[in-house]
Amino acid sequence: MALQDIVAQTVAGLGYELVELERSAGGTLRVTIDFPWQAGQEVRFVNVEDCERVTRQLQYALEVEGADYKRLEVSSPGIDRPLRQPRDFERFEGEVIDLTLKAPVGAAVAGGQVAANRRKFRGRLERAGEGWQIVWSDEPPPEPGRRVSRRREPAPLQALGFSLDELKEARLAPIVDFKGRQRPGVQEQGK
Repeated sequence: MALQDIVAQTVAGLGYELVELERSAGGTLRVTIDFPWQAGQEVRFVNVEDCERVTRQLQYALEVEGADYKRLEVSSPGIDRPLRQPRDFERFEGEVIDLTLKAPVGAAVAGGQVAANRRKFRGRLERAGEGWQIVWSDEPPPEPGRRVSRRREPAPLQALGFSLDELKEARLAPIVDFKGRQRPGVQEQGK
């Protein structure tokens, strides 16, 4: 049985899903887990106890199968979680993501306002018909403490449609706010 299958079955048997499996040259086996997601379900986060539980079970399963590794690391996806499966994009619709395309966009994209050699984007993930799009503004965020005039016209939003086959990598944007404000795109309960 392949290592990927052993790890995926063991993790699924404990009620988690395998997000990523990475094997380093030094013999380290890195396993990233998360709770399975279903629309309308309460969001749960992986904690240290979850990682310990999966580590113990994986050590046993890998020993039984005779897998070769020197060190096992089990962790949560973190704030820059990779998006790979179609259900990941459904789950994080409306969130800010970092996107890298396999090939640069053409000059005709976004009315010619996007550089033809651009491959990296940061913006809000939105559904576009049967596919997906990323919506962003190239206007820099205001400096902390600086007032922004309400009369000032905001920079126009740009959108780029993409398919999952065109992606090299997609991750949640690691946005941390130490002032207790909500992340953009997260709706407040009851409003």
